[in-house]
Amino acid sequence: MASNLATPGVYVEEKSSFGTSVVPVPTAVPAFVGYTSKALRGTKSLLNIPTRISNFGEFVELFGGAPATVFNISTSTSSAPPAKAGDGDGKAPKAAKPPAASSDYVLEMDMSTRYLMYDALRLYFVNGGSDCYIVSVGSYDDKISAKDLNDVVVGGGIASLEKSNEPTILVVPEATLLPEADCYALQAAMLMHCGYKMKNRFAVLDVFNGSKERTFDNNDIVDKFREGVGSNFLAWGAAYYPSLNTTIVSSSEIDYTRINNAKGLVDVLNAEVDENLAADEISAARAQGIKKEIAKITTTTDSDLIKSLHATLSVISPKLNSILADIAEELNTLPPSPAMAGLYCMVDNSVNVAKSPANLSLGSVISPSVNINNENQEELNLPLNGKAVNAIRSFAGKGTLVWGARTLEGNSKDFRYISVRRTMTFLEQSIRFAAESYVFSPNNATTWSSLRATVYNFLNNQWASGILVGSTPQDAFSIEIGLGSTMTSTDILDGILKMTIKVAIVRPAEFIVITFEQQQQKS
Repeated sequence: MASNLATPGVYVEEKSSFGTSVVPVPTAVPAFVGYTSKALRGTKSLLNIPTRISNFGEFVELFGGAPATVFNISTSTSSAPPAKAGDGDGKAPKAAKPPAASSDYVLEMDMSTRYLMYDALRLYFVNGGSDCYIVSVGSYDDKISAKDLNDVVVGGGIASLEKSNEPTILVVPEATLLPEADCYALQAAMLMHCGYKMKNRFAVLDVFNGSKERTFDNNDIVDKFREGVGSNFLAWGAAYYPSLNTTIVSSSEIDYTRINNAKGLVDVLNAEVDENLAADEISAARAQGIKKEIAKITTTTDSDLIKSLHATLSVISPKLNSILADIAEELNTLPPSPAMAGLYCMVDNSVNVAKSPANLSLGSVISPSVNINNENQEELNLPLNGKAVNAIRSFAGKGTLVWGARTLEGNSKDFRYISVRRTMTFLEQSIRFAAESYVFSPNNATTWSSLRATVYNFLNNQWASGILVGSTPQDAFSIEIGLGSTMTSTDILDGILKMTIKVAIVRPAEFIVITFEQQQQKS
């Protein structure tokens, strides 16, 4: 009522009819942490500042282009130059296929020049990714380190995300480029960040050396991963195996300058010429002309001349084309976490968060780097310790499919499935933010009724959308609030308002059993 009715007239008051509502929080907002070419918005540094982007073009504008990953090459009769950094997810040196004895070569990636963030974002967006956050922890001049990726002292890397509530998925593609022990420590820190510090996001993890096959011994990569990530906060993350053979890096992005030691490349290509000359496949004059072009590799520095020379060498040297194909294969072997983050977003945006991100094909993926059959997957999916690793498999006529939907807490009936954990987080965070408007309201029946109605309307909408399961809303959820049910007189004296919510979250049909039985003829 108007506070002062001293003057005759008409007084109009407005009364709220519908109360407050629960605004659903976003569920598909990944945060990527890693190294980029730059981190600038104009002249302002974005280093260790979570920055939201909407597309890959915006990423390039703010964080720059691709790294110049280079390789060392040598003939098989000499020692290949060693890689400059840890094992990472790069493959072992490989020979040309099919090799000839006199022109065989060994190609090895210089791991100090290997960075994954740029290609990870391309893989993410091509698989349905949408808005996401980028945390750049350094440039391509920096060595990849666990300290940069999660600097708890200065609040950099993963730690910088503690100030932001919006990200709901955490991805660190370059974790697998760290030394093995550091990789596991970082992944354990990712789980702690999601499940202990924030409790509003989900970690997507890669298996270290995920491009290698399992050995089922003391050095088995999956068993070592399970041991390395520890036993805490496992419900807040999921792991995927193996790595992916992709088409993200095109042949147009690769030329002979990817070879770091030009002299080694000249030796390999000249060996091919000598072999062809000895087999009378080319004349001496032709061999001399080809070698003259090959020699330019060590002296050509102008970018336009490099393009011209590369085009020429691609025509006259089949060996160079074989080398470039091997380089492309190496660069296109990527961890699956960025692709999975994209699928999470695609599923959330097209269906809802309760839909499992599984039985889905991966875009720009040729095949998994390791073939997994039913027998191999049994132990991945149902290990005794419950630390399930989701398989990515190739199926005839279907392509490469995600064939697992479990968290690392596979023995938990509450949070065994990714969709259940993420749905519960969605419900908790949405209701939590709505309940903040009731803080310091009178702790009485009026407030309880209003809060209950607010939450009921929200959960009823979620039931109608299929997130909650039940033939009626009463079967799908229940809400209790009030003195004598969730609160005591002491709670009210202490200023505590308690509400209990029970929800029936839809679960995936992981195993479908169909029983056939013959019946007697009836007519």
